[in-house]
Amino acid sequence: MSLTAILAVFVLLSPFTRAAADDDSRSAYDIIQDFNFPMGILPKGVTGYDLNRSNGQFRAYFDGSCSFSLEGSYQLKYKSTITGSISENRLADLTGVSVKVLFLWLNIVEVSRSGDDLEFSVGIASASFPIDNFYECPQCGCGLACSPAPQVRKIKMKSLVSSI
Repeated sequence: MSLTAILAVFVLLSPFTRAAADDDSRSAYDIIQDFNFPMGILPKGVTGYDLNRSNGQFRAYFDGSCSFSLEGSYQLKYKSTITGSISENRLADLTGVSVKVLFLWLNIVEVSRSGDDLEFSVGIASASFPIDNFYECPQCGCGLACSPAPQVRKIKMKSLVSSI
């Protein structure tokens, strides 16, 4: 390969190298906002992530599992690693995130954004919530009602399909 060919390949690949380096200095919370999601769909405590920008496959890591309750009615659980595929306004093929509905733990398999609403799907049912419920990141153990000044934030429910 000639020196000109090597330089041409380097020049063509340099934007991709720079983009990957930029991702290294950004948090998982920054990255999900690039895809039009609020940072509050992830709880505090993400220790790292992997993202393949060409196909949207991602992994996000926590020190351990994370669970919390929102407004006392929704219990959520995140495993130490969550995976899925991310694209503009859509998280698909999710693993590692579950919600307690009645007495059952159901896996959240997809989250999609439509305007100012987020729809969470467990496959057989879905629930839609206003996006402003997700501007703040919940904390493992206490959700959004953590001390020193406990504040219970009401989750506004737009619609719930409960065909379970």
